[in-house]
Amino acid sequence: MTAANTPIAWIGLGIMGTSMAGHLLDAGHPVIVHTRTKSRADSLLARGATWADSCEQAADKADFVFSMVGMPAEVQEVFLGANGILSAKNSPRVIVNMSTSSPTLDRKIAKMAAAQGISFLDAPVSGGDLGARNASLSIMVGGEAWALSQVMACFERMGKTIVHHGDVGSGQLCKVVNQLLVGANMVAAAEALTLSKETGLDSWKMLESVGGGAASSWTLTNLVPRMLRDDWDTGFSLAYLAKDLKIAMETCQELGLQLPGLALSQRLYARLDELGHGAHGTQALLKLWKQADASLSQ
Repeated sequence: MTAANTPIAWIGLGIMGTSMAGHLLDAGHPVIVHTRTKSRADSLLARGATWADSCEQAADKADFVFSMVGMPAEVQEVFLGANGILSAKNSPRVIVNMSTSSPTLDRKIAKMAAAQGISFLDAPVSGGDLGARNASLSIMVGGEAWALSQVMACFERMGKTIVHHGDVGSGQLCKVVNQLLVGANMVAAAEALTLSKETGLDSWKMLESVGGGAASSWTLTNLVPRMLRDDWDTGFSLAYLAKDLKIAMETCQELGLQLPGLALSQRLYARLDELGHGAHGTQALLKLWKQADASLSQ
């Protein structure tokens, strides 16, 4: 179990990571933070967190290290880089990748960590900015049961659904399935709102009806209202979903699977990212649908 005074390092302070690290601070943990842009840590430093100049320095002072960054290349740098977590002189007990990344990369990190006597968990999350803020995330865990038992109290501060899926990489595989569903649901939501408008329905009334029936989903409840308010701010950026869907496609290719729904959503989000819309939230698919850019579906 994790004692309340166990020192914890947190690497990466995006919208979600800042909230998640804040929950650990609220639980009484000494939290050491590092991120590429120090100003992102200001709110946590004001609440008592300690700054570290590198991932290595942060890990050197902590029993447990959590990281949540955007892209697989960043994951590799954070854990395996010259000043990465595995370079720490004083090895942490457990290190946790909460980013969505390649299962193959996580297995590589786990192997190198094990050689230093360090346990590794892959623990990607779902729930977006609201889930991070409300500590209601779904956390998908791969790795040793012993390591999970060490950080379970920390996970319980960040999420409500914590499931151990098996060996290292299995958490990422579950996240692949999750993102397949996210992409397909968003395409369906954008098409539904487009059809609703074209038929002359009141979209808010339509949402009230379908949101209470068999078509209900997290996307309908949390993101479609943002679409209807023309709110394109990011809770989870379009660029990250494009990256996640690419990982899902690569996983299917390794398995010899052809999933046409996944292929469609991956192609749409990759195209939107190429067009420079990666900083929008994923719900911005509707905004771009309105532009009737025929190239998106080609």
